[in-house]
Amino acid sequence: MSNIIDTLIEMGFNKEKAELAVSRTGSSDVQVVMDWLLSHDADVDVPPQIPTNDNSSTKDSEDVPEEDSSKPETPAPVVKSIQCDHCGKLFQTNEEVEFHASKTGHENFSESSEEKKPLTDEEKKEKLAKIEAKLKQRRLERESKEKEEALLREKNRIKSGKELLEAKRKHEELEMKKFLEQKKREKEEERLAKQRIREQIEQDKLARKAKFGGVVEESATSSAPTPAAPAAATVTKVQTNYSKAKLQIKLPDGTGLTETFGAKEPLSAVRVFIEMKGKVKEGAFTLMTTFPKKIFVSDDYDKPLDSLGLAPTAVLIVQKSK
Repeated sequence: MSNIIDTLIEMGFNKEKAELAVSRTGSSDVQVVMDWLLSHDADVDVPPQIPTNDNSSTKDSEDVPEEDSSKPETPAPVVKSIQCDHCGKLFQTNEEVEFHASKTGHENFSESSEEKKPLTDEEKKEKLAKIEAKLKQRRLERESKEKEEALLREKNRIKSGKELLEAKRKHEELEMKKFLEQKKREKEEERLAKQRIREQIEQDKLARKAKFGGVVEESATSSAPTPAAPAAATVTKVQTNYSKAKLQIKLPDGTGLTETFGAKEPLSAVRVFIEMKGKVKEGAFTLMTTFPKKIFVSDDYDKPLDSLGLAPTAVLIVQKSK
């Protein structure tokens, strides 16, 4: 029965009216209960039965002298309904009167010989149409509200997605900035280390010159073959024409790296770059070229790339140390 009452409430009927209709019809069919409500005008409510005092009537009858039997008796009117003295509405049952009294606060009712007419088919259809229109309006309002809520959720989702992308972009920019700063520091450290080595070499040369009076340098210069000097000069002249060295680095796992270095950067910068990529363990590899084949030794890592013939372009092979 509670399902029927909930359905009637959803259709716009009052809860008390629905309960009254279910109790009066005793049916579990929504259509039957609704027909009863429409035919009895759901405004219809029932107050308690008008009390009648049998004792008082008996007493009155005892006190009143017996009428002359010769007078014709007037037939008592037939009570067909109960009328509200405040608004004039007619009710058929005490339940309807009670409901009307609880709803409106009206207290005075009297019996009436006027019969309450049931609703016609047209009136039923009209009331049903009003109920359906009301239900349709409620449904449209509910759908409109659901659409607004869905639109708001979608806007919040888009906003959250944009904020997430922006946070990711800023994080990537920060990571890239850190990487570039790290690389810059490493290059500066390499430059300073190279500069210290050069200064140490110059100091060693000055020390040897002071010790041997320049004999070592002069003898080394005189002992060098004459044709080699022009060749070295020629190589130096060609190397100064390049400012960049683009290297293709072949790794032991078959993959490759491509990077552009300064032509004057030492070969150790290339080694540091490979180690930073994490492809090969630090110190566990050597570098070599194939055409012409040359394996670079520890002394070559302090030499600039152009002096090693790696500018403007070259292919380096990374070979794991045995």
